[in-house]
Amino acid sequence: MRIVFFGCDDFAAINLLHLIDQGHRIVGVVTQPDKPKGRGLHVVYSPTKQIAMAQGIAIFQPASLKEPVLVDRLRWFHADIFVVIAYGKFLPPEVLDLPKHFCINVHASLLPKYRGAAPVNWAIMRGESETGVTVMKMDPGMDTGDIIAQVSCTIPDDMTSAQLRLKLADMGKQLLSESLPRIKAGTFTLLKQDHALATRAPKMHKDLGHIRWDMTAKEIHDLVRGVQPWPGAFTLWRGNRLKVLEAEAADAVLRGRPGEIVELHKDGFFVQAADAAVLVKRVHPASSHAMDARAFLAGHKLEVGEILG
Repeated sequence: MRIVFFGCDDFAAINLLHLIDQGHRIVGVVTQPDKPKGRGLHVVYSPTKQIAMAQGIAIFQPASLKEPVLVDRLRWFHADIFVVIAYGKFLPPEVLDLPKHFCINVHASLLPKYRGAAPVNWAIMRGESETGVTVMKMDPGMDTGDIIAQVSCTIPDDMTSAQLRLKLADMGKQLLSESLPRIKAGTFTLLKQDHALATRAPKMHKDLGHIRWDMTAKEIHDLVRGVQPWPGAFTLWRGNRLKVLEAEAADAVLRGRPGEIVELHKDGFFVQAADAAVLVKRVHPASSHAMDARAFLAGHKLEVGEILG
C-alpha cells in the first residue's frame, strides 16, 4: 500500500523503519518542524526525519496541518492509508478524509485507558501492572476512534517508562504489520471504545518529577520509574536539586517524618514516605554526574535525620 507516515520520536521511528524493512511503499513523511535544543540551541532533526532523509522519502514539516498547500500535496500522493504514530498534533477532518482507506494510529496503551500524549509514563506512574498497544481507526477526537487490534503485556515492577516504550514499540510494529494486510483486504473488524472507561495521559511537564515524600513508598517508586528519561524525579537536599534515578519501596517500615533520612545502607539510604521507607539507590547531584547512592554517600556527609524536599 501507498503510505504517508506521520510521526516524530523514537517510538514512531522504530515503526517507520519496520514498515520500510517490510517493503511497504512510504511515499511521504510528515513530522514536526525542527526545533533548537540543548544549551547551544542546536537544531536536531526528529528520528523520523533522519530516516526519511536517509531513504530519500519526501518530508513535510508544517506548522499547521490546515494549510491548503499541504492538504493539496498530501492529496497528490493518492495514499491508500495514513499511519500516525506519536505525531503530537490532531489531524483535521480535511486530512483525515484524504487516504483511500482511512487514517490509523498506533497508540501505546490499551484504549480507552490513557488517551493522550504520554500513555507509557502515566501507566507506570499510576502503578499499572498491565498495558499494551492499540491500532485504532482515527476520528477527530483524542484517541477516541474505533479499535482495529490490541495486544497486551505485563509491566515488571522495576521497569522504567524508557524501557517500556521500547518494548511497546516492538510490539506495536508487529501489530501494525498484521493490521495493514487486513485493512487492505477489508477483513478487519471495528470495536467501539467504551468512553465511560476512558482515562487521560496528558503531556509531561518538568514539575511532574518533584517527589512529595508524603506519598506512599510505592507511589514514589512508580513516580521515579515513570518520569524517566524526562523530566526525571527530583527532590531538594540542602537547598540544591537532587535527581533520584532509581529507588524502591522498602519492605521494612522505618519511623520518621516524610522526607526524613532514616537510615544509611550499603545500597544507598532510606527516606521516610507516608507509609514506609524508600531506598534511594541511584542519584544525580547538582553540578555533578549520575552515580549510585553508595558513591554519593562516600563523597557527601549525609546524615540521618536530615529532611529532603
